[in-house]
Amino acid sequence: MVFGWWSLAVFMSLGVVLECLHALEVSEYLANETRRMMWRLAHAHGTLLGLLNIAFALSADRVQQGRLKLASRLLLVGTVLLPGGFFAGGVTTYDSDPGPGVWLVPVGAIAALSAVVITAFVTGKNSSD
Repeated sequence: MVFGWWSLAVFMSLGVVLECLHALEVSEYLANETRRMMWRLAHAHGTLLGLLNIAFALSADRVQQGRLKLASRLLLVGTVLLPGGFFAGGVTTYDSDPGPGVWLVPVGAIAALSAVVITAFVTGKNSSD
């Protein structure tokens, strides 16, 4: 659960930094639409995945131990790679195209989605709801 809270803190802080860059009219940020989009996506996805990590930790007692470790690792990988890829894609841009870091996004998305599917499947089997 600690990782989820720290992820939430980091990506919410990124949102504050982005708002400051916008308020201070920093041209390196405002003049590049691709960079702004990539960094906003990093902030949004990172915050959401931080919340998802917290929810996962709260439901971990309902997941089989073997599946728990796999789902947890996949979620950690997804939480780092998905927003990290968006952020890296915005660091260096080529006209309207993001940088090569954006290739981390699909890997992170597949990892996070796999963690969610595994958790949903296993908790559904164990639940009497």
